Amino acid sequence: MADLRFDSQPPKHTDVPRPRRAEGQWSFGYREPLNKNEESKKNDDPLNVRDRILYTYSKRGFDSIDPADLRGRFRWLGLYTQRKPGIDGGKTGALEEEELDDRYFMLRVRSDGKLLSPAAVRALGTIGVDYARDTADVTDRENIQYHWIDIKDVPSIWERLDEVGLHSMEACGDSPRPFLGSPVAGVAVDEIIDGTSALAEIERRYLNNKDFSNLPRKFKTALTGHPSQDVSPETNDVSFVGSVHPEHGPGFDVWVGGGLSTNPMLAQKMGVWIPLEDVPDVWEGVASIFRDYGYRRLRSRARLKFLVADWGIEKFQEVLENEYLGKKLVNLESPASPVGHRDHIGVHAQKDGKSYIGVAPSVGRVSGTLLVQLADLLEEYGVAGARLTPYQKIVLIGVDNDKVEALIERLDEIGLSARPSNWRRNTMACTGIEFCKLAIVDTKERARSLVTELERRFPTLDTPITVNVNGCPNACARTQVADFGLKGQLVLDDEGQQVEGFQVHLGGATGLGANFGRKLRAHKVTSEGLDDYVSNVVTNYLVDRKEDEIFADWVARADEELLRGDKALQSAEPVS
Repeated sequence: MADLRFDSQPPKHTDVPRPRRAEGQWSFGYREPLNKNEESKKNDDPLNVRDRILYTYSKRGFDSIDPADLRGRFRWLGLYTQRKPGIDGGKTGALEEEELDDRYFMLRVRSDGKLLSPAAVRALGTIGVDYARDTADVTDRENIQYHWIDIKDVPSIWERLDEVGLHSMEACGDSPRPFLGSPVAGVAVDEIIDGTSALAEIERRYLNNKDFSNLPRKFKTALTGHPSQDVSPETNDVSFVGSVHPEHGPGFDVWVGGGLSTNPMLAQKMGVWIPLEDVPDVWEGVASIFRDYGYRRLRSRARLKFLVADWGIEKFQEVLENEYLGKKLVNLESPASPVGHRDHIGVHAQKDGKSYIGVAPSVGRVSGTLLVQLADLLEEYGVAGARLTPYQKIVLIGVDNDKVEALIERLDEIGLSARPSNWRRNTMACTGIEFCKLAIVDTKERARSLVTELERRFPTLDTPITVNVNGCPNACARTQVADFGLKGQLVLDDEGQQVEGFQVHLGGATGLGANFGRKLRAHKVTSEGLDDYVSNVVTNYLVDRKEDEIFADWVARADEELLRGDKALQSAEPVS
């Protein structure tokens, strides 16, 4: 691979047509920054900020931090300033970033599909207790996310993470973001192939590596060898999906160009087969194409999905093979997609005769105290460890079968249910206005109260219905691929007052029939009216559905009047 550090020249590629308009693509010699973000990265590699945090900012305090580091390079170390308390959603887009900044930070800690030992879970919990006002959230990127972090405490936090093999390196920024790995890698009875070693090798080679620290924007990776495709591969920049070749055996297909936000696109499938040992090289090739050919002029078009859409998957594969891998990939039809996703909730057999248990926090919100309590239970019951999931859940690995029921009872006592309601199991929420500077509405508490109310109104719901709640248009909670995708915005209530509310996407899905669902024109729901809206639409579905018809299929054919939820059909289940 060519070394493309800041002081080197990119290779000259002649087989890709030069675009009519300069997009800042390095491969065509467009090295001069076209926006302030590119200028900041050129001025100083963001990885260099680590030493300044350790030896200057943590000792001199918040006011000593260079603004270019504070609102830019800090992200490469997993640090964002959080939202100053008391600023309402109407000011999110009107104020300058420095006006929204609090003097505290959000910190993301990567897990990258790792099995977290009891000691690691305890360390994550004590960090929350000691440094983050007892906050801790499980995110849909398999991170633990803290709030109220003081810059002076960051070195101590990093030291504690390092002791258990964890870190926050490139958890944010224009970099290789946290990887999604199968939560049941290496233990699931029906697993095709265990890709854990490939993720570890990608981390070893390419994180904290200046060849890949200046990408056009974020770069999201997912890998699973499980047939349920349990890492939302359709929505990542690059995904490796377990597949079986009739001659070569288990390996991976490669999908590229997925991403949501304001211009959602599903990943395109190459239809190839690569062995486990080639995954890191192919990852490097895909990331290098993004680095070299990715658009850098407009931040809104600086994701890999736009390049893949412009080139097409055939051209992308050709460039990958000819210019980066130096060999042809083996063609193989992409593996079949499952219906929906699998979150691994409940008790499941492992291939070694033990069990794994998937538990559901409420919309990913846990706490430092809860994680310490979980570590206590892992040690008491001799559990191997825990993994985080892309659906804000936790999976406990290696439970002795004779301890399963007792452990489930103890987990319930601390708020981690292995047998949650369909509503609790299938609802996710992003950080929201409580801490996020981009958010417009509250999400976590609103989603939790929605779950409680839906559990009361539909206590015996017999089919999964997913609800994803997002505080802004950026789709961190994957709103476009949920049954109910709720995108936060300010709306007008019946009195004409501006209040918190949501634009609604209905019937989105991953897996078989992956799509972005229906968005009803000019249809908004107030936050206050959300319980009744969701209840009415769910009731209409339960009354109007055909036998075995899932919610997404019903949405695709239902009359718009039923989806607007102004009133409910005669209820299929009593709603009090």
